[in-house]
Amino acid sequence: MRKSKDRLRNESPNQNPRGVTDPGASGPDQSLPRPFAGAGGGCSAEGGAAKARGASGTWCEPDRPGRIKLLQNRVLLGRQSVSSTCTPLGSTMIHSLFLINSSGDIFLEKHWKSVVSRSVCDYFFEAQERATEAENVPPVIPTPHHYLLNVYRHKIFFVAVIQTEVPPLFVIEFLHRVVDTFQDYFGVCSEVVIKDNVVVVYEVLEEMLDNGFPLATESNILKELIKPPTILRTVVNTITGSTNVGDQLPTGQLSVVPWRRTGVKYTNNEAYFDVIEEIDAIIDKSGSTITAEIQGVIDACVKLTGMPDLTLSFMNPRLLDDVSFHPCVRFKRWESERILSFIPPDGNFRLLSYHVSAQNLVAIPVYVKHNISFRDSSSLGRFEITVGPKQTMGKTVEGVMVTSQMPKGVLNMSLTPSQGMHTFDPVTKLLSWDVGKINPQKLPSLKGTMSLQAGTSKPDENPTINLQFKIQQLAISGLKVNRLDMYGEKYKPFKGIKYMTKAGKFQVRT
Repeated sequence: MRKSKDRLRNESPNQNPRGVTDPGASGPDQSLPRPFAGAGGGCSAEGGAAKARGASGTWCEPDRPGRIKLLQNRVLLGRQSVSSTCTPLGSTMIHSLFLINSSGDIFLEKHWKSVVSRSVCDYFFEAQERATEAENVPPVIPTPHHYLLNVYRHKIFFVAVIQTEVPPLFVIEFLHRVVDTFQDYFGVCSEVVIKDNVVVVYEVLEEMLDNGFPLATESNILKELIKPPTILRTVVNTITGSTNVGDQLPTGQLSVVPWRRTGVKYTNNEAYFDVIEEIDAIIDKSGSTITAEIQGVIDACVKLTGMPDLTLSFMNPRLLDDVSFHPCVRFKRWESERILSFIPPDGNFRLLSYHVSAQNLVAIPVYVKHNISFRDSSSLGRFEITVGPKQTMGKTVEGVMVTSQMPKGVLNMSLTPSQGMHTFDPVTKLLSWDVGKINPQKLPSLKGTMSLQAGTSKPDENPTINLQFKIQQLAISGLKVNRLDMYGEKYKPFKGIKYMTKAGKFQVRT
């Protein structure tokens, strides 16, 4: 909002052959990390723009004619309402953001104050090399002059550079919100899509952070500030030279419900809720459960006219642990009655995420029978596995994928599946079996032999088996929605609820 339209047009990938760079920052950043300051200072403004103090006591910064950016002390960030603390003049929370693909290439960077050299990412690359998997890169990486905080989603690392002591979870939650916003804007958050919509990406990032501090993170507000790209809008912008930046302050920005825009109208009023649960489990050789837990979310798609007030109740809400909410949820009502009461945002949003850790409440929906054996005196080994349903309430287990990292001494595998397709990579030693849907009357199995390298000793450990699967219309925790009521509007909306269970990190030891 603060940057001019010409500035946004100049932020293009043509200026950097290796990636996209934000050229609007003032210069190299040579300052050292400073201790996090208290609330005694004032909020700084980038570029020395003149400030005005509004009648309400809110700092505001004059922008192009007809636009005023409001610097609110209260920042709504995803799961909870976070009060931002002002730091002394010149201080910035998030200095820079780097987007790095899985190959280690920086394909986009954004700077909010001064340019931080790309060389700071060398510390991240070192941590990436030490990690066995991309998900195992430490979320916080200290360097001599900065801290690097990162999240890994959609095969992209989002790396934020900070110089002061700030709550790490605050920055990490903001990075997740950036990813969710890109996904909401473009449908898919990938390297190709981000490069194709680089101007909109810069405009959105400019609105989400003000001088490095989170300002507008709600999708409804952002879509009024920056219009989502469409084919027609792209053609019009190309011909007229205009941008996607809106000319008016969002109506919800100063509302008590900033996550919902006013004047919403729909011909068909509907509200859909998806209860999605991921089960993480480790099963030992005998089939006993070593550990198991459930990570669940409730995603909503609400398209209702006006300003509806909804209440969502559950049949068994007490089984939920470690619950986190969208800011629209009235927390006191949940604490006292275990009922979700909220004025919903317009469109798609995550209403709730929860955790179920009690072992007696986590049912294991599938089982694996296995017989994997190696012999010291033989160059052959035996491999047999069978997958079957268990405690699925009669629901079908589908999308089953079995993978196993075989020992280095295995040269090849000669296997025969009863259903599906299997592959074995002799270089990476990875066995993959795409099972598909499980028929309880005819359980899928994979049997055969393994060719071992001559002269090699018996492996110290048998390989582990990793499973992926999903079960429609089943919440494995037993969570069930009781009813959804609407107040404040007179029409009757269409309501829908869907359940799904899928595997997270599901491992069977052999």
